[in-house]
Amino acid sequence: MADQTGATEHTGATGETGAPAGTAPAPPLAQWFLLYTLGRLAIAAALIAALWALGLPGTPGFLFGVLLAMPVSFLVLSPVRQRLTGALVARSERKEALRAELRGTEGDAGN
Repeated sequence: MADQTGATEHTGATGETGAPAGTAPAPPLAQWFLLYTLGRLAIAAALIAALWALGLPGTPGFLFGVLLAMPVSFLVLSPVRQRLTGALVARSERKEALRAELRGTEGDAGN
């Protein structure tokens, strides 16, 4: 079975989805990443178009629009960014749990 990143998951003693038994399902990482990326591009395009419509021509309008898009995206897309970060943390923890299981330990490093 393929997950959101396109990698295949193996079934076995760890459960149906390849995650350790008893863990929560993986959050939709690709969905949040795509939403955040498209949101940033849409904000940049809207600001560039607005600056061009206001009379700031060509390259200066483009560069200023891209510059303005950074703080606007930071503020507007904050909830999406937080969910994306949560999905990345959950994925990292899940991968670390799988590594610990493969090593034969349950999170106790070196004992």
